[in-house]
Amino acid sequence: MTTFHFCPQCGSPVTEQERDGKTRLACVSSTCDYVHWDNPTPVVAAIITHGPHVILARGRGWPADRFALIAGFLERSEHPDDAVLREVKEELGVDGRIVEFVGYYSFTRRNQLLFVFQVEIDREPELGEELEEIKRLLPADVVPWPMGTGPALRDWLARHRD
Repeated sequence: MTTFHFCPQCGSPVTEQERDGKTRLACVSSTCDYVHWDNPTPVVAAIITHGPHVILARGRGWPADRFALIAGFLERSEHPDDAVLREVKEELGVDGRIVEFVGYYSFTRRNQLLFVFQVEIDREPELGEELEEIKRLLPADVVPWPMGTGPALRDWLARHRD
């Protein structure tokens, strides 16, 4: 649960209170109805394919062996399709084409709802300012990780490995 001590609407203290059958932070003031619902943040992620390869990326400052999907936050009023293509363009410097919607996945550790797509690119990616390195793998060589976008990659691989 997110921890803060004062109401962002009126400045009164907040305490844990039961609302809709769950414990939530809520304002103690009788004149304020603020409740922190702690809804998940929507995130888009792309399983990037380029020809027969899957492209994984390592962010700046990440450990040398940690690679992941291209991902980013869904902006207000943005459609998930547009958001994932925007993230691909921002991080890899190339336009992409959505091949399929892989699915939505809950990443409870970060309180995120992931919308995962397969996105095909037609030319060599370029490292954006957020990335340190990319890796090209054949689907048979990709090993998905247990959390975050890993389960989506696992499901996609189960349908696409030769």
